[in-house]
Amino acid sequence: MGKQKKKGQKQAKKRTFLRYIALSMVFIMIFVLSFGGYNTYAYINEAPKLNEKELNLAQSSTLYDREGNKIKDLIGKEHRKTVAFEDIPDHVVNAFIAVEDVRFWDHNGVDVKRIGGAILANIKEGFGAEGASTITQQVVKNMLLEPEKTMKRKVQEAYLAVELEEAYSKEEIFEMYVNKIYFGNGAYGVATAADTYFNKNLDELTTGEAALLAGLPQRPSGYDPYKHEDLADERRGTVLYLMKKHGFINEKEKKEAESKAVSDLIVEKKAPTTTNDAFIDQVIVDLKKAGIPEKALFTGGLKIYTTLDQEAQKVVDDALTTDKAVHYPDDKFKAGIALIDTETGKIKAIGGNRQSEKKDVQKGFNYATQLERQPGSTIKPILDYGPGIEKHKWSTNKQFIDEELEFNGDEISNWNDEYQGSVSIRTALQWSYNIPAIKAFMEVGGEEAKAFAENLGITIDHTYPSYAIGGFKKGISPLQLAGAYASFGSGGVFNEPYSVEKVVYPNGKELDLASEGKRAMSEGTAYMITDMLRTVVKEGTGMQAAIPGLDLAGKTGTTNLPENINAEGTSDAWFSGYTTNYTAAVWTGYDKTTANTFIRKKNDDIAKLLFKHVMTTVSKDVETASFKKPDSIVELKIDKETGLRANSKTPSSQIIKELYFEGEEPEKAKLPKPKPVKKEDAKQDKDKKDKAADKKKDSKKDKESSDNKKEDEQSNQGNNDSGEPSDSETTEQEGTTEGDNSEEGTEGSDDTGSEEGTGGSDDTGSEEGTGGSDDTGSEEGTGGSDDTGSEEGTGGSGDTGSEEGTGGSGDTGSEEGTGGSGDTGSEEGTGGSGDTGSEEGTGGSDDTGSEEGTGGSRDTSEDSNEAAEEASKTKDENKDTSNDSSKTKTSTVSEKEQ
Repeated sequence: MGKQKKKGQKQAKKRTFLRYIALSMVFIMIFVLSFGGYNTYAYINEAPKLNEKELNLAQSSTLYDREGNKIKDLIGKEHRKTVAFEDIPDHVVNAFIAVEDVRFWDHNGVDVKRIGGAILANIKEGFGAEGASTITQQVVKNMLLEPEKTMKRKVQEAYLAVELEEAYSKEEIFEMYVNKIYFGNGAYGVATAADTYFNKNLDELTTGEAALLAGLPQRPSGYDPYKHEDLADERRGTVLYLMKKHGFINEKEKKEAESKAVSDLIVEKKAPTTTNDAFIDQVIVDLKKAGIPEKALFTGGLKIYTTLDQEAQKVVDDALTTDKAVHYPDDKFKAGIALIDTETGKIKAIGGNRQSEKKDVQKGFNYATQLERQPGSTIKPILDYGPGIEKHKWSTNKQFIDEELEFNGDEISNWNDEYQGSVSIRTALQWSYNIPAIKAFMEVGGEEAKAFAENLGITIDHTYPSYAIGGFKKGISPLQLAGAYASFGSGGVFNEPYSVEKVVYPNGKELDLASEGKRAMSEGTAYMITDMLRTVVKEGTGMQAAIPGLDLAGKTGTTNLPENINAEGTSDAWFSGYTTNYTAAVWTGYDKTTANTFIRKKNDDIAKLLFKHVMTTVSKDVETASFKKPDSIVELKIDKETGLRANSKTPSSQIIKELYFEGEEPEKAKLPKPKPVKKEDAKQDKDKKDKAADKKKDSKKDKESSDNKKEDEQSNQGNNDSGEPSDSETTEQEGTTEGDNSEEGTEGSDDTGSEEGTGGSDDTGSEEGTGGSDDTGSEEGTGGSDDTGSEEGTGGSGDTGSEEGTGGSGDTGSEEGTGGSGDTGSEEGTGGSGDTGSEEGTGGSDDTGSEEGTGGSRDTSEDSNEAAEEASKTKDENKDTSNDSSKTKTSTVSEKEQ
């Protein structure tokens, strides 16, 4: 089409007439769209005046970081070339006319026919669903102070378009348009775009290249040929179709233009101007979500206040583009990192690519935000265990059987190809077992799991058992995963990650874009997941990500190699974790998994090491609080064999700590009951006690008669504190030769037998052993003089040594405890004088300590009332012999031999 004559040459009368017609059309349009046209006149009066500078130059928007420091302007003189209308080739002009405003040469700023189509769309789909803007309207649009699609803006836009047509020629208006619009990748104006994408001048462009450029301004980032070649090719096809439809090209020219691939047309992308490009990409995405068009971002003179932490961004960039954090296997190895604020969802930094500015050969793909890869086991807290805890009040000790499992003929296996039997969900997460995760998912149900994930920002179209271990058809990005994990760290509140705090328009109006948190799960559920993920980092698959001094929770994730690749390695390796301050998600892998490009086993820890480096650096000199257990959760000691609460008889090696919702605690394991005593046994027991009493009297007489004779021997052998038994103790031991009380409930005279052992004559047997004459040797104990030690130890003279302890004189030492004089020491406790100490407690004088406590005066433990009575008798007997507390070993032996 030839270039039109300037409107300035037209007769003033005709111009005035056309102006009135156009304004009438505008008013009619406004009346229809507004269902009455109220306030139309007021809107027009408030419209700004046309400004030549604003019409010809794009108003640069400016980005600011989280502290209000300027990051950059989104436009600069070095990125801008202008061109006069007469220097623009006809096929370039026609490409824009065909796709943007086919009646541009005929209308007077407003296209009434186009408005009709827009009205129908707005009636069907709501106001703002479709625009009817002409090229003229687009030129004046950036002068308007209201960015949203409001009635006021549309009225002013139409009015100013008519005014612009009165003041400038069509050619001048078109020149303003093509020199001002944004084409993506930092290119403002059609001349700059030709250089950026093709390294050509405008007069060198082919029809296909012109069509590609003409299609970009509608969605510069969405149709970016470097990032979305398929969409760019589709958009180019639309432009070529319209050019043929409106007679600008023929079928042959159309097919010839379509025959060349977009990737063959464009040149290698030039180095980005800033390391923050990955972050700026996300800014564009977030502004679009808020309804702000990309054109306004680059040409609207906006002040955009972001969440960017420039120091954190540098840490992330250095970790990806240098060897400061890890040694990368090769240049093809890719990684993406998303770092956000745990409590608010503010995006602190985005590491979108490993390539430095000079090596950006991947053409701007953002691996932190645009990636869609299977998440592997990082999904387990989100799809399997989280919803189970939330909906069914599972504890962290919830058990699943890890065993052979098949689905549709496919055998499911764990990473180590082993089965563990019954395991808790804590252990299953700790070692990333697959089969318990799938069983948890199936017990929860696909719909419940799907709903839980969606509340954390992860949308899933379908749910299959394979999804339980991250086998998604469509994957997720590190930014999505970070947002979900931050919900666990923030106590169950989900904040969609966001990059923009607010936008300030040229008229001073502010638009707040901060994310508003919503409750996604209970605090209890969030804390249980967090506590289990602590275990993963402390002593599970995530140990290499642990950071000394930081309360940290996290999860590893890997995906299997394709079946046609017979090698040891993975396709993807992830790590996502969090503190109370920061949450980070890291992905590593290759663009395409092949026999040559996959993650070798030696490199599958890189994701964990990147996480550790970033989190360590950003947390330095920053106070990081620990995760706080909510009141709704209780932590209990559990017998891992029974699943019940541990009691005083539960071996310490069998005790684990697990979390439960208040009111959902398990019962406490019952202590074993004493065996019932038959009448015959009771009579025999009484006879034995009577005989013991008689022997005691005889022994006392013998002692009195030989007191002076043995005075020297006593001074040599030492008193009762040196480890020799008193008369009363000797007699008491004799009385228990066949009546000693084992831990399982048989009462002995004054003595307490130890676990699984039987004392010999006068002795109390220790665990799994039998003491010899006078002594009971204990496992890992130390004997005094003239004693005989048992396994790995020697009982003290006249003593009963215990496992990992040493009994005092006349004592019965217990496991991991030391009995005092005349005492019965208990597991992990020390009995006082004349006491029976119990597990984790210390009995007071004449007391029997109970589990996890200290018994009061003459109290009785829950394990043995009868033992307390015997202890009382022993005390009375001890009083009788308090002045004759020493006894030589010679005397003791002679008495036993009798």
